[in-house]
Amino acid sequence: MNNTPVADARALRATASAFDAQRNKLPAPGDRSSDTVAVARQISQLGALITTLGDQVLFRANSENKAPHSASVITSFAAAVAPAGEAASALGAAVHLRSFLDQTEHLRDQPDARDAREGATRVAEGALRKAHTALREVADSLHAASATVSPPSARLQAARSRSTTAAPALTAPPATTPASAAPADRVTRGR
Repeated sequence: MNNTPVADARALRATASAFDAQRNKLPAPGDRSSDTVAVARQISQLGALITTLGDQVLFRANSENKAPHSASVITSFAAAVAPAGEAASALGAAVHLRSFLDQTEHLRDQPDARDAREGATRVAEGALRKAHTALREVADSLHAASATVSPPSARLQAARSRSTTAAPALTAPPATTPASAAPADRVTRGR
């Protein structure tokens, strides 16, 4: 395993991108066209991504050649497990409620069933919103961690500074000494 800051930052970014892609596959809250099977498939795919997080932690924790930044990378991957688990739990709730809606479809015209079905629909939509939010949290935290482990290249920072839509650079500008703090015995001469 290559445990350089650049390789670890790449692994963090790749995993973050996989969670972004997973979030983009989820049905939008309020989208009633997706079925129980589609959401269940999302749980299975999310399970594979959670396994990836565990594998990333295991490989680094078990490595004999730990780099100084390894603890930070391990922590970042491990911390992403909690919101990923929240997303999986929320999707499980959404599947459960959609299954209830499928089972009670024939009762939709009965007043009591209609109220229960409307409540289940609202809760399922809330669960999907929670899954979207949790997956965004995973991706955002992993992207931020990658920038901490290996800051973006000077080329990328220059491109960001020219862009009107890009996020600000993540690195602080170098500290400067104010003119009043210059040593008193130093004379500044102009030409």
